Amino acid sequence: MIEGRVDARLEATLSLDVQRPGGRPCTIEAVVDTDYSEFLTLPPDRVSELGLTRKHQGSARLADGSEIAFDVYDAELVWDGQMVAVLVDAAETTPLVGMALLEGHELRIEARTGGRVLIDSLPS
Repeated sequence: MIEGRVDARLEATLSLDVQRPGGRPCTIEAVVDTDYSEFLTLPPDRVSELGLTRKHQGSARLADGSEIAFDVYDAELVWDGQMVAVLVDAAETTPLVGMALLEGHELRIEARTGGRVLIDSLPS
């Protein structure tokens, strides 16, 4: 089980340990975003700090119809007690956990300040 908290802005947040290549993990605070279909976003300065390896360039269409380009990086993080490989989209935003990371899990949120955020593996 993964546990987080609802912050004062009523955002469901998680602490994640992202592995630095050849180094110690770095803990980041990320917001669960069920409208984001990929794994994880991190600001470019955090990507640099972690020393992640660039994989390719990605693009996305925003709600206003415009399209943006961004770099995509390989990373590993601890998820549900296991080290997992993920793709990280570099974006000037709050770190976000997307639905690709939540796949195969159940998300429960106590929607109040200080409420629990619980993520459990679904049975196979």
